[in-house]
Amino acid sequence: MEPLAYKLMPKKLEDIIGQKHLVGNNGFIYKMIKNNKLTSIILYGKPGIGKTTIANVICNELNVPYEIFNASNDNKATLIKLINEGSKYDRFILFIDEIHRMKKDIQDYLLPHVEKGNIYMIGITTVNPYHSINPAIRSRCLVFKLNELSKDDLNKVIDKCIININKDIKITNEAREYLIANSNGEIRCLINYMENICNILNDTSINLDICKVVVQKGSFDMDNMQDTFYDTLSGLHKSIRGSDVNASLHYLAKLLKSEDLIAITRRLSLIAYEDIGLANPSMGPKVKAACEVALEVGLPEAVIPLGTIVCEMALSPKSNSGYLALHKAMEDIENGNTGPLPPHLKNVYSYDDNDSKYLYPHDFPGSWVNQQYLPDKIKDAKYFNPKDESKFEAALKERYLAIQKAKNKK
Repeated sequence: MEPLAYKLMPKKLEDIIGQKHLVGNNGFIYKMIKNNKLTSIILYGKPGIGKTTIANVICNELNVPYEIFNASNDNKATLIKLINEGSKYDRFILFIDEIHRMKKDIQDYLLPHVEKGNIYMIGITTVNPYHSINPAIRSRCLVFKLNELSKDDLNKVIDKCIININKDIKITNEAREYLIANSNGEIRCLINYMENICNILNDTSINLDICKVVVQKGSFDMDNMQDTFYDTLSGLHKSIRGSDVNASLHYLAKLLKSEDLIAITRRLSLIAYEDIGLANPSMGPKVKAACEVALEVGLPEAVIPLGTIVCEMALSPKSNSGYLALHKAMEDIENGNTGPLPPHLKNVYSYDDNDSKYLYPHDFPGSWVNQQYLPDKIKDAKYFNPKDESKFEAALKERYLAIQKAKNKK
């Protein structure tokens, strides 16, 4: 008898749960399939949210033959064989699982085949491809990020399981919350929980107790809490931002019940730079050190460095000035509000005598000299708006304002 996860695997676009920005009526993949077109793509996102499913649906909807290459295990000889087999068809898709693990010599062989359109590639990865995949391969593909599934999405998965197992089954809200929290946002995991729970049911009612018999995991106690994992992560983040040390410790304690140290340490690293930032720049390295210790020693001892660093983070002065400044600069880039570098900043200087020459700041008093750095179009743009939340940032503000004043002198 085939597993429920296999039985429920979507065959068509409308069967896919979530990812409407890609497979909804305005999504690129939806339009690509409806127009019967193909291009090489890379899909990335956390495990269990639909990357492989979308790849399979593309092949099924377009009725295009495909082969699977696993970059972790398969070698160059396997790749050559698959590409040779694909050359028999007008259109052929090579599905590359864990593409971030692909070795350089294999990438070098694959590249010209993708570039010439001999094959179409669908790469799957849980790692940001802008950090992990060879730029030459990446530039030949469109890159799409899959979003984490919402609570509504995961409730639809539960409903789908019930419809396929027994329409008369009823499930309590507590049981739903517990299963969703423990599935860590993964559809496959949630389906497996539901299938195994139904295998041991004595009647048609799923409650929290029966869920705990199957899901023997130290996660949230949903008898007393109605928060999902990601809601609680948000609570930790906002409590640290709001300098409430007691609330921060409360949500950290909740999160530690999940035993997901990776998610916790990632969020703490983000908070250090987004919300504390220039008010206490030593916090970033401190958080990194505490998180590394936590991951190294594991639970239960990991609670010691994490509890200590969260107290310090909550009570630290806060500033998001660096975060906001970069976002303002990124908005300019996204809106096309930029221009070529001034000639004196380029790596190869112009030999035109009319062009200004680069002035080396260290040759001037205070290691500063008044010269243009931004493109002409936005030469007076200002992104950084420092705060007075700490002595360190106040000192940065003083220097920043002094530089602005010196620039304005004619």
